[in-house]
Amino acid sequence: MDHGKILVTGGAGYIGSHVVRQLGANGENVIILDNLSTGFQAAVTAGELVIGDTGDAALLDRIFADHDIDTVMHFAAHTIVPESVANPLKYYANNTASSRTLLERAHAHGVKHVVFSSTAAVYGTPPEGKASEATATRPINPYGSSKLMTEWMLRDLAQAGGPSYVTLRYFNVAGCDPSGTIGQSTPKATLLVKVACEAAVGMRPGVSVFGTDFPTPDGTGLREYIHVEDLAAAHLDALSYLRDGGKSTTLNCGYGRGYSVRDVLAAVEKANGAPLNITEEPRRPGDPPELVAVAKKIRSVLGWTPKYDDLDTIVSTSLAWERKIANQDPEAYWAA
Repeated sequence: MDHGKILVTGGAGYIGSHVVRQLGANGENVIILDNLSTGFQAAVTAGELVIGDTGDAALLDRIFADHDIDTVMHFAAHTIVPESVANPLKYYANNTASSRTLLERAHAHGVKHVVFSSTAAVYGTPPEGKASEATATRPINPYGSSKLMTEWMLRDLAQAGGPSYVTLRYFNVAGCDPSGTIGQSTPKATLLVKVACEAAVGMRPGVSVFGTDFPTPDGTGLREYIHVEDLAAAHLDALSYLRDGGKSTTLNCGYGRGYSVRDVLAAVEKANGAPLNITEEPRRPGDPPELVAVAKKIRSVLGWTPKYDDLDTIVSTSLAWERKIANQDPEAYWAA
């Protein structure tokens, strides 16, 4: 059966670019919409790039009119939690209001399916530190709230005859394409794996451990990490599921295991062959002791089979990317 094209919003960003690469390798016809505010043109390794905003209704109408698009994969978003607290309206404008415009125009042009990039931040701080799809959604920051609102819009539009959807809620994404073609270039990143790898290659003076007195085996916080290649593959599995007539659903995307801050730092030191400059700091307000996915449903519903469920693999691919881009201007390392 012939399928239409796929519109990938935010396809020049970290996760989106890995999905675009896999879609291209699968022979899909891809249109990428990205304003390049945090993405990079050279990260787009397949398809056709349109530079513009997801909330631009006239541009969306032109894209949908010019291309036979049957699926939208929606990644475009602001993603820095502290910034969302300081500037909430920026997040509600880009993550929520622009998503509403995208869904409106997609529905008007007969788009059949949507795969939405959501986040574990919709759960806030779940009891016992574990979140399944049935866990109550209680976001504690505007980033999580802005994503949850889009989830609601997708659900309500589908019930009103709109596109079927798969919402993927993911936890901490790390690693890069094992070939080293693309990776995480987000400026001012806050994720531990990237921060520690930046410190390992001298791009940061060191790394801080916030809290060493949590009720966990080694006193530091436990978190779920997922390799970006496995996460990207889940989006392709979601696409196949929807095209095969699968019902709209929301799925956690993770391995279902947690690693402590000390585990991650030890893995970076092992991969780098040298100790990190580590500073112990007090806990940060609102940091839960543990946040791990209960992620059995995605395996049964999508048949998702991860290939990189290994902390050393996640860290080694992250470190290889940081070594590649160390001390280079972002545009320069993409051009290298």
